[in-house]
Amino acid sequence: MKKIVNILFAALVAVMAVSCEKFLDSKSPSTFDAATVYSNYSLTENTIFSIAQSFGETNNYRGRYLPWIGLNSDIEWYNTYKPTDEKYQIAGYAQLPNNAQLNLNNGPFAKMYEAIERANLVIEGVREYGNPETNKDMAYLLGEALTLRAMIYYDLVRAWGDVPARFDATTSESIYKAKESRDVIFKQLLADLEEAIPYIPYPGATAATSRTDRVNKLFAEGLYARIALMASGYAQRPDDGMVGTGDLGTNRLTNDPDLQKSVLYPKALAYLEDAISSGTASLEDFETLWKNQSNQDNLVAGPGHESLFVIPFSDGRGRWNYTFAVRSEGSSYAGGATVTRGGDAGPVPTMWFDYDKNDVRRDITCVNWRWNADDEPELVGIQRWYFGKYRWDWMTRNPYKGGNDDGAKPVVLRYADILLMAAEIANEQGELADAKSYLLEVRERAFKGHEDQAETYVERINSKEAMFNAIVDERAFEFCGEMTRKFDLIRWGLLKSKMDEAKQKMKNLRDLTGEYAQVNMLGGDVYYRVDGKNLIVYGFTGEAVKPAGAWEKKSEYFTKVEDSKGQPTGLYNELVEGIYARDPEQYMFWPIYNDTMTNSQGRIKNDYGYESL
Repeated sequence: MKKIVNILFAALVAVMAVSCEKFLDSKSPSTFDAATVYSNYSLTENTIFSIAQSFGETNNYRGRYLPWIGLNSDIEWYNTYKPTDEKYQIAGYAQLPNNAQLNLNNGPFAKMYEAIERANLVIEGVREYGNPETNKDMAYLLGEALTLRAMIYYDLVRAWGDVPARFDATTSESIYKAKESRDVIFKQLLADLEEAIPYIPYPGATAATSRTDRVNKLFAEGLYARIALMASGYAQRPDDGMVGTGDLGTNRLTNDPDLQKSVLYPKALAYLEDAISSGTASLEDFETLWKNQSNQDNLVAGPGHESLFVIPFSDGRGRWNYTFAVRSEGSSYAGGATVTRGGDAGPVPTMWFDYDKNDVRRDITCVNWRWNADDEPELVGIQRWYFGKYRWDWMTRNPYKGGNDDGAKPVVLRYADILLMAAEIANEQGELADAKSYLLEVRERAFKGHEDQAETYVERINSKEAMFNAIVDERAFEFCGEMTRKFDLIRWGLLKSKMDEAKQKMKNLRDLTGEYAQVNMLGGDVYYRVDGKNLIVYGFTGEAVKPAGAWEKKSEYFTKVEDSKGQPTGLYNELVEGIYARDPEQYMFWPIYNDTMTNSQGRIKNDYGYESL
């Protein structure tokens, strides 16, 4: 990343010169004309870095897209209920097109298209001047640009559904464009990845593909599968031919014959099987994986490593831990006594209880304590859980030297997802035995020391339906806190039903009824003590008597719904019901914001019912 920072200015100068030449249809020469840039590997590589630079823009992936796009789901939520808070409104499916957090002229919608414009220039330039047919290094850069553009479009569709399709550099004639059916975009992205994948080496094969902040073949193959699953799955869609007309839409599958499971799944599975058989990535010990992820200098991709691609923030950019790490209330780990950071979102309170007690992912993923000013873990209420995958004390450097950026590089795709996507698609293809083998690999890692339990679990799966249900569960356990769950539920057509299930489970936990009737035999009380950097809690799992020795007591930990001043606390009804404020199926996509619609010269209009709000 230091190399990226050092040459970024030169990259931006090159891109701006070429962009202006394209945009103005000018034939005048430039010091950095297209032929010079795109026939030279180093100059072209610099323009690739300029695509990644857009991710770190203040209101793009860094501070607006990544903190909000995955919320809320049945396993992850914004854990403060405040109806007037525009951040809550984003997570709770209640935002409006004038939402001040996202209605910005430099927000993620605009900045993603900025990155796409840069990618378009690279793609056109390398094809014209880089000789990718004979120059494998230039072919890699073409493949990298195609893959990054596909990832950005995938993220645009995840957020907004149907969006403008821009696959050529902008000219004065094409500057204003209306929304296009996402099916058109999906088909272009899949075709682009089919072209790109042969250009891109496996992880570890070259200097570039040995880093997780550069594109490798397994990431491109996994991205193809992700897009195929989205394209062929459920989502709120306007009627055919009605995109951009204000259509309410319905939750349905595509009618496009080229995007049916029967067409896409065989190709996607072939790519995933190639990724698996290549031996160029593998699962790591689960705790080691996340400790390494906290070590921001650990960007190694290749055999023996699990991460395939991360958002390439510089060490002083990005607000992932600032948003999602275990909360710090003045600890030295996250900036000192006057600073509060982390914990804006977390697992829903029932998530920890849904894991098997022998699943090593449970205590790493779900944390019910925060750091205090004495650098000690401090128990919080049952309503507040944090993502233990992201911890300040696991970082090998002080992340804050001013500002709110921590340099944490969020994982976009890791090998576990390759395996679970392969299991899902193989199951849909009627290949249950293969699906079970892929699932077992993930499950055995999760049950380290109890592998026989994982084997028994998988052996008992004896039907396509049972395997699908197991995958639905496994993806929750494996990826909680990584903000993919919402989009899994959307494509499965389960978003609202699973969130309704989560609401009921939270109420049952509060009332200690239903599946949680035996969780706490102490009437809601728990006991705890500090053990170094860990908090030992007694009373979460059905203990019948209070512990002996020096323990602190928290009374009515599960059942309290008011504090001493009569204010709502714990799992009170409004908080639980507030996991969504409007129908999440109708409003699964963000609105196009007023600033964007105004600047589109009337070409862009909201669908899904936002026009009437």
